Amino acid sequence: MIVEVAEHGAVLIVSVTGPRLDAAAAVGFKDSVRAVVRETRAVRVVLDLERVQFLDSSGLGAVIGLKQELAPERRLELAALGPAVRKVFRLTCMERIFAIHADAAAALSVAEDGPTHAC
Repeated sequence: MIVEVAEHGAVLIVSVTGPRLDAAAAVGFKDSVRAVVRETRAVRVVLDLERVQFLDSSGLGAVIGLKQELAPERRLELAALGPAVRKVFRLTCMERIFAIHADAAAALSVAEDGPTHAC
């Protein structure tokens, strides 16, 4: 899976370019993001899911796994969840665990020591 990366000081925006984060894409996604995160010292990693239209349990597991790998030194936050993806996070109660921002720009506007949940 291809991801696009933009570093903004202590914040790393990782944009997922594919429309599906499912069993077929989960391992490649996790490996790609791991490689990118290892190359930066960003304290906050914001996963921009704007282009993701479908997320299954494997995709959700990959996102949770990344959060666990980053903690406690770094935070994984989410941005731009479409209706179908947001529904998965809501139904699994994962929206309580992640800071969720309306979009990447909103994530950047939150101070590093600001609120941990912005939805």
